[in-house]
Amino acid sequence: MDTSERLIESTRELLWERGYVGTSPKAIQQRAGAGQGSMYHHFDGKPDLALAAITRSAEYLRSSAEAEFTASGTAVERITAYLRREREILKGCPVGRLTQDPDVMADATLRRPVQDTFTWVRERLAEVLAEGVRDGEFDAGLDPTATAATIVAVLQGGYVLARAADSPAPFEQAVDGVLGLLTAKAAG
Repeated sequence: MDTSERLIESTRELLWERGYVGTSPKAIQQRAGAGQGSMYHHFDGKPDLALAAITRSAEYLRSSAEAEFTASGTAVERITAYLRREREILKGCPVGRLTQDPDVMADATLRRPVQDTFTWVRERLAEVLAEGVRDGEFDAGLDPTATAATIVAVLQGGYVLARAADSPAPFEQAVDGVLGLLTAKAAG
């Protein structure tokens, strides 16, 4: 991995662990094994590097979600796979945690990839749900857009509950609950 990649990955990890304010240039350089000159050779400063790291986290989230959304199977099977995939539950969502960071949310440039990612996830989930409605898997009265927003809210809230309890159990319970509600909307 070249220096630029090490800097981005180190920043991505630190943002997930410590937030924007807690991620100092010195901490980034130490984790990346890069000097100050290398950091400023590749990036204009901490905001530029943070944007690259946030964008990378957003790309990872989208890529892994897209793999579940486009896999074979029914809509419920694909959504279930997405919700039950392996995650670092107690660390929280690497993109969702950024919404709690006032410095990221106050900066329109840093906020944009976070906002765009959640919009994308809701839209993709709504597409999968709409397929399920079209295929007769769900009741015709199911609102794909509202249901997608609910699924994303439950997922993000599940992270918060798990972190508060210091246990993945509340996250798993939230996922079980939303899947129970979703399958209760099955057609027939």
